[in-house]
Amino acid sequence: MPTDHKLIFIINPIAGTRHKKVVSDAIAASFPEGFYEVIFTEYRGHAHEIALQKIIEGYSSIVAVGGDGTVNEVASALVNTPCKFGIIPAGSGNGLARHLHIPMQLYASLEVIRQHNIQLIDAGQVNGRYFFCTCGTGFDASVGKKFASTSKRGMINYVRATIHQYIGYSPKTYILKTENKKVELDAFMVTFANSGQYGGNAYIAPNAVIDDGYLDLCILRPFPKTSTLDIGLRLFFKNIDQSPYLEVMRIRKASLKRKGKRKINLHLDGEPETIRGKLKIKVVPEALQVMVPVVTKKRIARLKVAAPKGLKKFQPKEP
Repeated sequence: MPTDHKLIFIINPIAGTRHKKVVSDAIAASFPEGFYEVIFTEYRGHAHEIALQKIIEGYSSIVAVGGDGTVNEVASALVNTPCKFGIIPAGSGNGLARHLHIPMQLYASLEVIRQHNIQLIDAGQVNGRYFFCTCGTGFDASVGKKFASTSKRGMINYVRATIHQYIGYSPKTYILKTENKKVELDAFMVTFANSGQYGGNAYIAPNAVIDDGYLDLCILRPFPKTSTLDIGLRLFFKNIDQSPYLEVMRIRKASLKRKGKRKINLHLDGEPETIRGKLKIKVVPEALQVMVPVVTKKRIARLKVAAPKGLKKFQPKEP
């Protein structure tokens, strides 16, 4: 663990369902006083602002405590900087944390921060905005927009939003251009995946590699209603790539637009956005330094949930 600067924990107090005082108490139990700072966000985009300011102030390690939206805000500020990025999963989906095998259990994820083992990962970029899990348009963007408009968090409410949006949703027509071809296509959804899953262990790109310099472009074609259950199950059994309705290609860059110059509803790591005109997507290789587990998942799963028993207080090494 570097000793030149304190750890900064940026906590989204409304992410997920876990009470954030539990998180701040766990941080206090895991790190010595004076070695860390906890900051709570107050509005959308605030985490990004805090992270940018802390980078300017010279801090070398910043941790996001929240869901994929909070993770995206903080990580976007850290792209192509020397600053190390940590994740304490506290959201509904936690897609990036799950892909990197960061444990969902609180004290176990804090142990990952203590280990300070670094992996260099890619990022995706669309019209200048970064994403680290997935960016997509179509049905998944429709669900993201509906979920964001509700006041309740958690996976159950995400499932409710999914069912609500599925009723009456119709495929859209897109014009897609990659390095190798230009096509017009009808799609239920189009997803650009840097990591394998949306979150909640729903895998849209089971073979995606987060540090290979490519994005997985996943096109889910229109399918009969009778295949809905099969496709839903395949997402969670990590074999949707074997569905005859899904086409996957590895790309470095692409552009996408709706036929007829219509606006595009999309999501970046689950957060809804609306873009008028064309989406320009590319991969940004080796963009972010992330703290990931160095011990086995079996070992890290043994850490207790209720209290930091068995966790030794971190002692900074002498320089």
